[in-house]
Amino acid sequence: MMSEKVDGADLVRLSGAALGFDAGEPLWKDLDLAVRPGEFVAVLGANGSGKTTLLRCLLGLQPLSAGTVSVLGRTPAAARREVGYVPQQRRFDPLTPVRARDLVGYGYDGHRWGLPLLSRKQRRARIDAALAEVGATRFADAPASRLSGGQQQLLRIAQALACDPALLLCDEPLLSLDLHHQREVCAVVDRRRRDHNTGVLFVTHEINPVLPYADRVLYLAGGRFTIGPVNEVMTSQTLTRLYGSPVDVIEVRGQLVVVGIPDHPVHHPEDHDETQETAQS
Repeated sequence: MMSEKVDGADLVRLSGAALGFDAGEPLWKDLDLAVRPGEFVAVLGANGSGKTTLLRCLLGLQPLSAGTVSVLGRTPAAARREVGYVPQQRRFDPLTPVRARDLVGYGYDGHRWGLPLLSRKQRRARIDAALAEVGATRFADAPASRLSGGQQQLLRIAQALACDPALLLCDEPLLSLDLHHQREVCAVVDRRRRDHNTGVLFVTHEINPVLPYADRVLYLAGGRFTIGPVNEVMTSQTLTRLYGSPVDVIEVRGQLVVVGIPDHPVHHPEDHDETQETAQS
């Protein structure tokens, strides 16, 4: 059974959302965000800004401190079966004998636990389709542990796509990959959202490979955020205002370089961030 698609409605809606731990400053607060079918949102920010924690909230693994969240019109936990998740990369144990196609099959089976199973032929066809979608057919029967980091990451994406998700959450999928494989991963995710109208939230530290594909950027910093088109968010003026100290965005040979990000961003809760965009209904 294919996942039910959400046509025209927001896949993700956060309203007045905040997330913090204990009595310290929140990772982020007052976050309004709507992600629509087919939209590619890049989530950027320094370490500790709450990017991965945002994905955990959307998976129903971390409650908000304030505000509301819905995924596919339901609670995150109720929608989890229709959400594809690509976790941060970890190399497989070299002694693990699992084949590439078996790994992708786990992604399908995990979403169908307790539900009527397809026939073996139908299941194999679904797995083959996910492998083909990411260009992994050529190494489908190879031991996953012997594949390169880039090939393993393509398998993780295929695993996330095996359930035909309406929403795809990617947590640092470019980590430890060379530029060629970074571009390959970005292109695979972009093709998925264009061909299947899948919404994408793409958390990454690697700014340049993902920017050509992003419709909007959500940039998190020191409890604050800004949302908008790439050319409005990735500027010296916007990031200086967001961090509360001078930040330069420089273009070098067609690549953006961000310089001057402070270790501990200054909080100015009384300031209004003009680039902060409340998601439209």
